[in-house]
Order: sequence, then structure tokens, then C-alpha cells
Amino acid sequence: MWVALGVFVALQIYFVQEMLAALMLFTGIFVVCAVIALSLYLIDKASRWGLGLAGHQAKRALVAAEEISKKQLRRPRSEPAQ
Repeated sequence: MWVALGVFVALQIYFVQEMLAALMLFTGIFVVCAVIALSLYLIDKASRWGLGLAGHQAKRALVAAEEISKKQLRRPRSEPAQ
């Protein structure tokens, strides 16, 4: 009777240890996946911000180039080159 009770308690302790080990492993895997997902999200947000900024700068450059192209390339009273 005492041997059976000792075996039962030992198996329960072993079961709890195994469950705690599995919990720790799955928690670690979840944390790694969460960090990867967060880094991908932040990279996506940064790239969208960068592309928006680049698009704005490109529009400004295009407007400036258009203004420059409308100006005369020579001064009004300059002599033609020989």
C-alpha cells in the first residue's frame, strides 16, 4: 500500500515537472515568435514612412525641375556663343 502510494506521488511529481517543462518551452517559442512578428511589423511601418517621405521629396523635386525647365536658359541680352 505504501509502495503504491509512493509510486503514485512520484508519478504525479514527474507529470507536473514534465508539464512545467512543456510550459516553459512553449512560452519561449511564443516569445520568439512574438519578437519576430513585432520586428516585421516595425520594419513594415518604417518602410512605409520612408516611402511616403521619399514620395513627397520626389514630388517636390519634380515641381522644382518643372519650374527650372520653364525658365530661359540664356540671359535676355546675352550674345550667342561662337
